[in-house]
Amino acid sequence: MSYLAIKHLHVTCVLLSGLGFGLRGWWMLRESPLRLHRLTRILPHLVDSLLLGSALTLAWMSGQYPFVDGWLTAKFCGLLAYIFLGMMALKRGRTPAIRARFFGLALLTYAYIVGVALTRSPWLGI
Repeated sequence: MSYLAIKHLHVTCVLLSGLGFGLRGWWMLRESPLRLHRLTRILPHLVDSLLLGSALTLAWMSGQYPFVDGWLTAKFCGLLAYIFLGMMALKRGRTPAIRARFFGLALLTYAYIVGVALTRSPWLGI
């Protein structure tokens, strides 16, 4: 498979993952029963697995790696923060207000990760 095809797969998964998280967060805030649907619990794992696999493949094909290239290190650290914040927003937050705060922080972290990817700078081109 070509680098460009894998990059397109990666970008598509980034968009699907972000939209899916936003939708699940919206359902969480509205206490919608759709957040408990089986597809809602399974599909994000499939998309995120493809996302991670394509990211690792792109890193290998390009010879760029976290802890070697600063912008990839920033994306990796941002990803860890995003996972933690998303977990707190969708599952572990004790009250709706706390979950809403974590949801907002997770969305900001997602935007940061995308910004780093677009600018290839941990400082977003500043």
